[in-house]
Amino acid sequence: MTQPLRSPTPTRRRVVWTGAGLPASDGAGVSLLRIIGQPALPDLDPFLLLDAFGSDDPAAYIAGFPSHPHRGFETVTYMLAGRMRHRDNAGNEGLLGPGSVQWMTAGRGIVHSEMPEQEAGLMQGFQLWVNLPAKDKMTAPRYQDIAADRVPSADLGDGARVKVLAGEIAGVRGPVDPGATAPIFFDLTLTAGGRARVPLPEAHNAFVYVFEGEAEVGEPGQRLPAGRIAVLSAGGEVTLASKTGGRLILVAGKPLGEPVARAGPFVMNSRAELAQAFEDFRAGRF
Repeated sequence: MTQPLRSPTPTRRRVVWTGAGLPASDGAGVSLLRIIGQPALPDLDPFLLLDAFGSDDPAAYIAGFPSHPHRGFETVTYMLAGRMRHRDNAGNEGLLGPGSVQWMTAGRGIVHSEMPEQEAGLMQGFQLWVNLPAKDKMTAPRYQDIAADRVPSADLGDGARVKVLAGEIAGVRGPVDPGATAPIFFDLTLTAGGRARVPLPEAHNAFVYVFEGEAEVGEPGQRLPAGRIAVLSAGGEVTLASKTGGRLILVAGKPLGEPVARAGPFVMNSRAELAQAFEDFRAGRF
């Protein structure tokens, strides 16, 4: 599934598909839910993957994500709880704590690790993969390490509050330096009876994932319990509400409309480029 359904005249966004994540594991056996990147929702241009991880059992996360390569896209890690140490072969290092964000542009190639810095307690967060356009696939790698106190928030009124990781709302701009997909990444909290109308660029593809409580998404409102994703139609804004309270991420980006060739940690535009990525990694050219 590459794009949500579109109508001739942009309207307020509605839900066009809902689903749940599938249990999976990655890295050295870290347990997670694969939300985008599963058979029912293989992608949503420009988004290639969304994983949610959350456990207070160290056995589910302690092995972490040892050194592994990437090429051709961006990885976004948003921590809700716990601590994760990032290191890469470009010399970057950072500690991800609760509320912090790592936005890494792999570009032509990077090798990094993400390892827990705790042996007990809750580890919770998201990892999102954002595609790069063909012209930027081989750009120099870039690393944005954003501490929690650099992530601004805004009161939207009517029982709604938002943390702005990327994009802009209510005059508040997120700290992530935007790329070709002009990404939007909001973490919204709705109190019981809360309601918000969130404007989005009409050409952006967008989704909502509820991870606490419940929310009613779109017009007419469709109820989503925690653990469900809603793909949205085109339109200028999305209505969000909750009768009992909830928390969700709202993510949107400009679709690239380009061919996607992917295998393991590499995402290119052709099978030949994929083969070159594997050859370059084996030859130590990352």
